[in-house]
Amino acid sequence: MGESPDICPTLTYEDAKAAIKLLTEAFGFTGTVVYEDEDGKVAHAELSHGNGMVMLGSKGTGSEFDKLMAGGGPVGVYVRVDDVDAHHARAVEHGVEILMPPTDQDYGSRDYMARDAEGNVWSFGTYAPGAAP
Repeated sequence: MGESPDICPTLTYEDAKAAIKLLTEAFGFTGTVVYEDEDGKVAHAELSHGNGMVMLGSKGTGSEFDKLMAGGGPVGVYVRVDDVDAHHARAVEHGVEILMPPTDQDYGSRDYMARDAEGNVWSFGTYAPGAAP
């Protein structure tokens, strides 16, 4: 993956193993590390996509982060992809709930939105945040 990202969204899931399966199989992330606690719950996982990464873990671990995130709502994560239509097709093949099909935006991006099983909204598009206009 190269240099580690400076910003990394971190999510918690009731079923972190199912989330990892969805993110890797349907959304094309690569599992970098997965640590489980003595009960077999995902204590910490890192999944990469291009030069970005998300971290995730199980709800109910009792960690300080888990306590602070308790009762938090779903989050939205944006991921830049080269081929939105192929990425969308892969997600559809895996039964992902599509909120918006691939759409050309007036600012030049083509993107789509999907929801994971625990309500988080994932946007995938060609827009490159931080790139020169």
